[in-house]
Amino acid sequence: MIVRKTLKGLRRQLDQAKKEGKTIGFTPTLGALHQGHVSLINRTVEENEISVCSIFVNPTQFNEKSDLKKYPRTFQADSKLLKEANLDILFFPSANQVYPKGLNTKVKVNLGGLDTLMEGGFRPGHFEGVVQVVKRLLDMVQPDRLYMGQKDFQQFTIIQKMINELKIKTELVVCPIVREPHGLAMSSRNERLSKETRKKAKVIFNTLSEIKANLNDKSPEEWMEWSMKKLKRKPFNPEYVSIVDGHTLLPVKSFRKHKYVVVCAAVWADDVRLIDNVILKNNSK
Repeated sequence: MIVRKTLKGLRRQLDQAKKEGKTIGFTPTLGALHQGHVSLINRTVEENEISVCSIFVNPTQFNEKSDLKKYPRTFQADSKLLKEANLDILFFPSANQVYPKGLNTKVKVNLGGLDTLMEGGFRPGHFEGVVQVVKRLLDMVQPDRLYMGQKDFQQFTIIQKMINELKIKTELVVCPIVREPHGLAMSSRNERLSKETRKKAKVIFNTLSEIKANLNDKSPEEWMEWSMKKLKRKPFNPEYVSIVDGHTLLPVKSFRKHKYVVVCAAVWADDVRLIDNVILKNNSK
């Protein structure tokens, strides 16, 4: 595995790969890697001749400076995981490399309101930062395929919209959620939970799964009300549970009228914010 810290060094290597007709797969991360990230890397390695992963804690997508400060930086451990996964190139740029002075990296794209719903409603400006950094990293890496996880459902939906709107020649590949043995979606934030809370957090996935198992027993509105009540138990405090169309992210009023439906949730556990989702139905393929 080769570590590149500058765009010049990265491009020198990738331009050569392009000349040789090799496919490039790319996984962007903020670091603090876990097995969920490794599953993305494995797909990247399997499906491409050159695999690239970036570690960059992007300041523009954090609403709270304290959250940015608390985000774990574990480069040595991350490097070890990536090397064991047979990654070809680790891109580890500084903020000056990603956002150099004099370069306008703002992205003008019509997201059709996707960025104002759910996460966007509680984290204003968050997706503007996500779109900015992903577009910038795509410009830097120029991959054939981009790998993202299903856990951030709204995020990958927005990135797909950006790719479509800007006609970017990169295929987005969405990989399934990887879960801990008890069901909690793997996340770097899980490390901040106490052992007891981490074990109890299976209630989030269990609640969303119960909706899927008994989908037609209640209306979407009734299920959302039911799940909010079920998740309102110490040490948990649900921020939202939304049952939405998988394409538009707009709330659904009837399961019958939509082919692609997902339930998304954000739940506070002590001072840690956890997100999860379960696809309830997908007949749109």
